[in-house]
Parts: sequence; structure tokens; C-alpha cells
Amino acid sequence: MIRVLLVDDDAIVRAGLRLMLGGAPDLEIVAEAADGAEVPALVDRHGPDLVLMDIRMPGVDGLTATRALRARPVAPEVLVLTTFHTDAHVLRALRAGAAGFLLKDTPPQDIVTAIRTVAAGDPVLSPAVTRRLIEQVTGDGGQEARAATARARLALLGEREREVARAVGRGRSNAEIARELHLALPTVKAHVSRILTRLDLNNRVQIALLVHDAEG
Repeated sequence: MIRVLLVDDDAIVRAGLRLMLGGAPDLEIVAEAADGAEVPALVDRHGPDLVLMDIRMPGVDGLTATRALRARPVAPEVLVLTTFHTDAHVLRALRAGAAGFLLKDTPPQDIVTAIRTVAAGDPVLSPAVTRRLIEQVTGDGGQEARAATARARLALLGEREREVARAVGRGRSNAEIARELHLALPTVKAHVSRILTRLDLNNRVQIALLVHDAEG
């Protein structure tokens, strides 16, 4: 069972999400919040596996709440679900530690699938968001400076860890990486875990962003 915390300042949106997700046998809504300020206490109290987070909220916004949440030693995954999909929002959410970014007009079944995917440790981006992210990353004038910083960080890894990181950057799953690099699946998982720890990253999305920055 995947335990989900809903965070959105619109009570009607929360009610709709609760109704939609309630039909999935493997999802359980354990709590709701209308402000990012409520998130830490609710996470402590209910221990969700995933937080479905809006961005624009009164008080503490979703990006700030995500950053604080993902800085914890043990934190649930965060899937951003919002009407805002500007380049800045997408990049800030992913760099804050969100493992996925969907728009609220995403079909209900796709949202359910995304929750399952993110809870399993894999990133999810809606097609529209992916296109904007690619345009932003490839067209950013500050890329050269970021590339140098990213390459220096990747240099802290061992050669095999860099190979795994580059594979993550290409969107490969752990199973695909294991086949490509002729490694056991537990070994790949261990490499990914060490990469996250050594580079102080939160999830695979941030590994992929770092690799893309390094490759320019």
C-alpha cells in the first residue's frame, strides 16, 4: 500500500484527488494539508510514502516545503502536481528534490500511474514539462559555468559510479543499467545509493540533471 499525503490549498482540488485516488486499491490517502507549513508535522504523524504537492499556496509554498522535506535524513518522495509549468518552476522543483512534475490537467489514470512510479523510486515528468525542461537546459546561457561545476562534482565519483550516473542521465532504469554494464541489479542499486550520498543529491532526477549539466 502506498501512503499518500495531499498538499493543495484548494479544498475542491483535494476532494477531487481524494475521490480519484480512492479508487486505486494500492493507494491510501493518509492526510491532507492546505499549506506547506503543515507538511512537516503531518509527515511525522502519518509517515506517508509520497507527498502530492501543489506549488502556489499561502504561507509556505510547495517548492520551499519540498526543499525542507527532502533535506531530512529519511523523507517521502515528492510528486509536484500543479497548474504552473514555467521553466523556472520545473527546474526549481526538480532541484529542490521533487521526483516528478505533472500538470493538473493530466488524465486521472496517468496521475495514479505516476504516483506508483515515483513511489518505486523512478522519476516522472509530463510530456509538456519534459519539452520545456529540455529547451531550458539546452538553451541556458549559464550552461558553461554549470557544466564546469557539474564535471568537478562527477569527478568525485569512481569510474564505475560515473558510468552508472551517465546511464541514469540517459533515463535508464536500474535493470537496464545492470544489463548494459553487465552488473548485478543489487550492485547497480548500491552504486546509485553511493552516488546520491557522495554528491549530496536527493534522487535520480537530480543525478540526471547533474549529468546533463556536465555534458553541456
